[in-house]
Amino acid sequence: MQISTAANPTPVDDARLVEILANPGFGVHFTDHMLTVEWTPDAGWHDARITPYGPLTLDPATAVLHYAQETFEGMKAYRHDDGSIWTFRPEQNAARMVRSSARLAFPELPVEDFVACVDALVEVDQRWVPDSEGEKSLYLRPFMFASEKFLGVRPAQHVTFMVIASPAGAYFKGGVKPVNLWLSETFTRAGRGGMGAAKTGGNYAASLAAQREAIEQGCDQVVFLDDQEFRYIEELGGMNLFFVHADGRVVTPETGTILEGITRASIIELAGKLGHAVEERKFSIDEWRDGVASGEITEVFACGTAAVVTPVGELRSPHGVTPAPASTELTMRIRDALVGMQFGRAEDTFGWMHRVC
Repeated sequence: MQISTAANPTPVDDARLVEILANPGFGVHFTDHMLTVEWTPDAGWHDARITPYGPLTLDPATAVLHYAQETFEGMKAYRHDDGSIWTFRPEQNAARMVRSSARLAFPELPVEDFVACVDALVEVDQRWVPDSEGEKSLYLRPFMFASEKFLGVRPAQHVTFMVIASPAGAYFKGGVKPVNLWLSETFTRAGRGGMGAAKTGGNYAASLAAQREAIEQGCDQVVFLDDQEFRYIEELGGMNLFFVHADGRVVTPETGTILEGITRASIIELAGKLGHAVEERKFSIDEWRDGVASGEITEVFACGTAAVVTPVGELRSPHGVTPAPASTELTMRIRDALVGMQFGRAEDTFGWMHRVC
């Protein structure tokens, strides 16, 4: 893919950038540029370009505003101590966007083009990648949307793919701490055959009412159950779950109606290399409660791009509280291994890191 570049004539000045990178927050500040590629049935993917970051102009009849035909990805770029910049398994994000595109009736952006687009923007805006102190990184948001001006329920005939970037601070300020969870007994996330396994905005919109309920109950995240029996654990509002057993086994809810997280897939491989058998299967809320009470479940942790890995604290519901297991040993061992690889402080024995520049 040929990508043209038009440099921003008024980039953020160096002094201001230092201030931003010292305390970037999350999703608040954006880099000097953005990448755009368009698709039509006749031309295919074309006009790949990097331009100054700025607002989009959309017609009120733009299809995405009415029919939610949209997908996105979330990933990060990391600066290593030698100044080089790397991403973590970008081809997996690209492959997941291909799967999401199929479910949303989008054209598929080839994996190699996805990676090239992300690399190109990171290279142009590499001064925005923070140093690794405090686990800072550059958050990358590739996304695709139906950009055709048309009111009608059919796949769009004009599609736009973009990449934007935003410096991100550590997910946990002051160190990793357990997240408390609220069990939703009212809402479900997705059903079999639905869009649960696609990374699309509608999935996250479906989680917001339950997430608000969780916050009202003093919790950090919400736990969703299956839509058939309201019994089996699926995922959190933005993370996947793992349960560590006393014999070393690790169980994670099976996919099919949940998003296949890149971090989740990496943990399954990593845990196996560390000598832990990993089971992907149905896992009920009763098994969680009873396992913690009996000591059979020794750790519970969640994972995702933002937090990487985090211990799970209490599970709360209208019926009471399930306490946090006492141990976080394997949780932190896995977290340290992943973060170490991402920031270049540990050997990448899996070949997961991708050098950008």
